[in-house]
Amino acid sequence: MTEDQPVDSPAADILSPLHDEHVALGAALTSFAGWQMPLRYSSDIAEHQAVRTAAGLFDLSHMGELEVAGADAGRALDRALVGNLSALAPGRARYTMICAEDGGVLDDLVVYRLTDDRYLVVANASNVATVRDALAERLHGDALLADGSLTTALIAVQGPRAQEIVTGLTPDAEAVAALKYYAAVEATVAGIPALVARTGYTGEDGFELFVAADAAPALWRSLLEAGTPLGLVPAGLSARDSLRLEAGMPLYGNELDRTTTPHDAGLGRVVKLDKVDDEGNPLPFVGREALTDVTPTRRLVGLQGLGRRAARHGYPVTTPAGEVVGEVTSGAPSPTLGHPVAMAYVSPDQADEGTELLVDVRGRGEQVRVVPLPFYRRPR
Repeated sequence: MTEDQPVDSPAADILSPLHDEHVALGAALTSFAGWQMPLRYSSDIAEHQAVRTAAGLFDLSHMGELEVAGADAGRALDRALVGNLSALAPGRARYTMICAEDGGVLDDLVVYRLTDDRYLVVANASNVATVRDALAERLHGDALLADGSLTTALIAVQGPRAQEIVTGLTPDAEAVAALKYYAAVEATVAGIPALVARTGYTGEDGFELFVAADAAPALWRSLLEAGTPLGLVPAGLSARDSLRLEAGMPLYGNELDRTTTPHDAGLGRVVKLDKVDDEGNPLPFVGREALTDVTPTRRLVGLQGLGRRAARHGYPVTTPAGEVVGEVTSGAPSPTLGHPVAMAYVSPDQADEGTELLVDVRGRGEQVRVVPLPFYRRPR
């Protein structure tokens, strides 16, 4: 995800390899992180519900794909990121983060170990240049960094019927069906070589397919043709956002940013302080000192709206007495649950489950209750 053109700040939005497909389907397009991407095709709620009940087809080609290869690739990533990537088995993936020296999150990432000495680092679209530049500075030894972001397309099929759709298009159906969550395998899908990963950002089962950019339109059309009789619909960024919110998944720029640490977001588990070097000594990594023995001054919580009006990003959270104790990071009506939901940072003394608070929605306090994350878990 060969050193090609890096994704920096172009004069105009970058067009996805699937741009013509989106136009043909009548998508409403929007500018997002320097890319022109589909916001929706029909309605936000219809696309959201299709993913929960059948399947959705997403274009994620705006994500960044950075390959790190070489005999020292694993150890180099251990020093650059907060996770223990050298411990990954080939064919497996891990959610991790790249932090600054002060522990602030530069980006949250998914890292795949493709072979013993090849890793794929998938970055958020808005942070590709930041991650690439930080890795270029931090990687040492036999570890070559290559940016394939503009030559790689990423297509996701998410929902209860995702496996049926994808396996119906591959001679490698058994290997694809056997994939565990956060695992990947090389396969041919609709005649196109792909890295097929059982990962996603919706709370549903599903697959993400990494393919050469010029092969993406044919794969998109094949997936759409095979999936439409099973209820699959193309889905845009709006549905992707409401789905990930219900699933309690953080969005960089909302729940995570340069001012937050993994501990603030309740994701301290991704920080592996037990990493050791070849001599058994604690392995230094960027941000280690700042992320050791941390007591967060705020906590990320879920808020269930008790009324009809939804909290939105940036709205203040207060006690019933009017004391400001936090701020909403993401919020929307939940199509699946039928009531508003939100995530917010609040002071630790207001973060216990069941605590009743208010969100200032355009000058009026809306009642909310602290609830566990995620709001939604798919049926097993």
